[in-house]
Amino acid sequence: MIQTLFGSTEPKPGLFDRMKEAVTRTRENLSERIEEAVSFNKEIDRSTLDDLEGILLGADLGNGTTQAVLGKLREKVDRKQIKNVDELKRLMKEELLSIINAANTQPVKAVDGTPEVILVVGVNGTGKTTTIGKLAQVLRTDGKSVLLCAADTFRAAAIEQLEVWGDRTGTEVIRTKAGGDPAAVLFDALQAASARHTDYVIVDTAGRLHTKTNLMAELEKMRRTAQRIIPGAPHEILLVMDATTGQNGLQQARLFTESAGVTGIVLTKLDGTAKGGVVVAICRELGLPVRYVGVGEKVGDLLRFDPNDFVESLFN
Repeated sequence: MIQTLFGSTEPKPGLFDRMKEAVTRTRENLSERIEEAVSFNKEIDRSTLDDLEGILLGADLGNGTTQAVLGKLREKVDRKQIKNVDELKRLMKEELLSIINAANTQPVKAVDGTPEVILVVGVNGTGKTTTIGKLAQVLRTDGKSVLLCAADTFRAAAIEQLEVWGDRTGTEVIRTKAGGDPAAVLFDALQAASARHTDYVIVDTAGRLHTKTNLMAELEKMRRTAQRIIPGAPHEILLVMDATTGQNGLQQARLFTESAGVTGIVLTKLDGTAKGGVVVAICRELGLPVRYVGVGEKVGDLLRFDPNDFVESLFN
């Protein structure tokens, strides 16, 4: 509860309210512009859909996803089945939710025993290490025990940055010296987690591009190390993407997922862009579930992604 100046209390915002606040700029860029387009054209016809195409592209759904959505709407427009803006929005919500749900049907692997190993990958600058700290907070809030593994030994100060997040969340960090062997520190972390029956090990990895063959080989070595100690590990490989990079980040992610075995996406900085429609493009074009979204800078600003909440937030 939040204490006010007058001594009364008000509830903390729920997950839907936080998502709605995070996509404010995207909603203004999408829903409000749809209202304007319909009011200008008076009648919902092919001309309206031409305007809608520009709006969807502006929200960063990408050309392929935009055309897929418009194709569904065009059939109904030609039959005069869309009478007003409310009906148009309802049908759009159905299409967007259908696309997102198709990718988010992949469950996280069931883990027999502990720990569950989450490998976090991505290029530098996307908020990878920060996301790991926030994810530790999410899991600890669920009552789970967490160990962080500082296996990004290549980037200057990466280990220290992860330790700062460890302090903030009360989570122990297993580390080695800068420039050390990432697979060796992962080995130590998994041995420690197994001995302590820790629920989760979250592994920070070096920021890399798919073209960095030495780093991609290092990542594969880490995967083999994890499997040797804990059968089935890593159980989840999360790719951290920056929402503000939009379609450019999507292309980078497409190449990355082909070589890194990514199982899910964490989309950071969703609150900092008017192009949150990239969530829909990620789901359709990568075929991967969005697991979490970053909605701010604070330790609690990582939300589990809920398709219904996201789509509703774009229009309400």
